[in-house]
Amino acid sequence: MKSKNLSEKILRTVKSKGFNYIELDSVIETNHIVERSGETFRRFIFSFKDQKGNELCLRPDLTIASCLRYLNEKVKGATKVHYYGQAFRKNLNKTDPIIRNQIGFEIIGSKNEKKDDKQIIETSIKSLSKFNYSSGNLVIGNVEIFKLLLNKLDIPKRWRLRMQRHFWRESYFNDLLKRLETNSDVDPTIVEIDKAKYRRMLKGDQSKQIAGRSVNEILTRFNNKIKDPRRAKKGRNVAKIVKEFLKINCPIDKAANKLNHFFKKNKINLRVQKDYFPIAKNKYAKLNIRFSASFGRQLEYYTGMVFKIDIKSKSKKINIINGGRYDNLIADLGSSKIIPAVGAAINLNN
Repeated sequence: MKSKNLSEKILRTVKSKGFNYIELDSVIETNHIVERSGETFRRFIFSFKDQKGNELCLRPDLTIASCLRYLNEKVKGATKVHYYGQAFRKNLNKTDPIIRNQIGFEIIGSKNEKKDDKQIIETSIKSLSKFNYSSGNLVIGNVEIFKLLLNKLDIPKRWRLRMQRHFWRESYFNDLLKRLETNSDVDPTIVEIDKAKYRRMLKGDQSKQIAGRSVNEILTRFNNKIKDPRRAKKGRNVAKIVKEFLKINCPIDKAANKLNHFFKKNKINLRVQKDYFPIAKNKYAKLNIRFSASFGRQLEYYTGMVFKIDIKSKSKKINIINGGRYDNLIADLGSSKIIPAVGAAINLNN
């Protein structure tokens, strides 16, 4: 009963901010999840087949279910919605719950990025007034800044895309940085071996499949690698810059200056305006607010501002709210155009 009363209070708070309540489908097509997160994510979902053989799953994420609803119902223009329900996901840690009770709220078709980002964060903080907590931390990151940085670095296009694509996979991303530092993939002997393989494959059947890819695809990749090699010294320098960037962590009011100092020091033609972030104060209610350049690696669909709120209650630290901007998600799910969106989810399990 106590949990129900809490969720009802939060829902009333969110509604007072102009968000309209919607119901979400509990079952969605599995391909919507796998195509976004890859086959490796399949082991975390509860899937089954219907009478027609279509693969379906219990929703592991409420945001995707909400965006699918927006798309399927052919909603036009901007809409502010909120919802309450359960997400179902298997976990590597057996002590973590497989059923997550969440309240979510979103601005889909977001027209004013800064204004809407700020409203999502302010609504999140307002919702916290219903919780009994002594202190907390609001961490803000921005995936867009990292992408802009990569585009300025002197590395081959294929490496730039690879690092951007795998930013979400922290362990593998760190392996990529090690390869950049050690330059193991630009060993002259290996390069010559690659060239020899390339010449042999040119003479073979290019429609043949190898490990799920056609020989023609592999040749195209080889060709790019041979034409656009990465120099050893440049690789070490890029790895150094990326590592230094990801270490930036400071109070939010110092974030713009820290970033601009970093860009100037490394001769990178980027500049962050002081009003770039949706919130400028270091303290808001009971929350300390910081910027972290490395934060934002939880979900692949984030494209810009990301944030999380942790609170301390009864000497226990709890991750209570996560959110951010995902401008490409609805297009990835099937929309013919980009529909910007930003939202957050409150974790009620704790």
